[in-house]
Amino acid sequence: MAQRDTRRLDEDDVRNRPTRHGSRARTKQRPAHSDAATGMVVTVDRGRFTVLLEGSSEVLLTAMRARELGRTAIVVGDRVGVVGDLTGAPDTLARIVRVEPRETVLRRTADDNDPYERVIVANADQLLIVTALADPPPVYGLIDRCVVAALTAGLEPILLLTKADLASPEQVLANYAELDIPAIVTSRGADLEPIRAVLDSHVTVFVGHSGVGKSTLVNALVPGAARSTGVVSEAGKGRHTSTSVFALALPEPLRGWVIDTPGVRSFGLAHVSADDVLWAFPDLEDGAATCPGSCEHLTATDGCKLDAWVAAGHATPARLDAYRRLLVSRKDLGGAIPLS
Repeated sequence: MAQRDTRRLDEDDVRNRPTRHGSRARTKQRPAHSDAATGMVVTVDRGRFTVLLEGSSEVLLTAMRARELGRTAIVVGDRVGVVGDLTGAPDTLARIVRVEPRETVLRRTADDNDPYERVIVANADQLLIVTALADPPPVYGLIDRCVVAALTAGLEPILLLTKADLASPEQVLANYAELDIPAIVTSRGADLEPIRAVLDSHVTVFVGHSGVGKSTLVNALVPGAARSTGVVSEAGKGRHTSTSVFALALPEPLRGWVIDTPGVRSFGLAHVSADDVLWAFPDLEDGAATCPGSCEHLTATDGCKLDAWVAAGHATPARLDAYRRLLVSRKDLGGAIPLS
């Protein structure tokens, strides 16, 4: 009987052996997709992504994540590479083959004890915190948490105070004066130009309690916003009511995007540390460097050196109070804060 040839196959032989199901050669190399078009994810719905092609205001693609991306997270605001049918015609499907590096990420956790971070939006540069001055009244814990989330994500927090015809904005403005946060005060029927000026040429995420006028504002800023949501839903096989985050382009001559977050039900900050918040307070950073390594920067009785730093004139007591208020806000309210 002939002896079995036990010689080792060289690397090329192994790579080019036929598979069980055919003669196609196996390879670990993935396609480069150098011809992939670029687009922006505007909605996510049950594993399907609606992508607006770059340079187009009308071509919306329904896309799936390519197998080679594995479980790579893809969120609203991501810039992605897409291949396949790029016509946007009904019943067509494209593939997302690449996710471009993100400039910013807005994160949250389910609660303050959850170690798992969830990316809400990518590549935004502003967080518009919509707060009513009455009916419902301001919730400072919510505002503080949104400020923390924005500052630690590299987004500019902006306060938009609505219903100024029902209550004065003075207390809210005073409460955030030491944080140098831009604020806009508006009321029913007021001119929207100051808001448009802030949004122009930016990607802005909207957050706010139910009843503060956020949806009304979005519809006023983007005429046909409800219709646009329907179109996006149709491209994503319906269920627009379950879409948790969606992006809308500002109408010309404005440039930029508004991103609404109607489905976010909590804003846990388990991923945020005291040092993360400190980044927004450069006047306190050098003083914090003299604190013990485990310092939470909450009180002098715990060994915090920031009180002495302020007493020496390097920062103001109001700034230290504002910093500590934001630190406390990370643990207040148990992380469960309805945002819409």
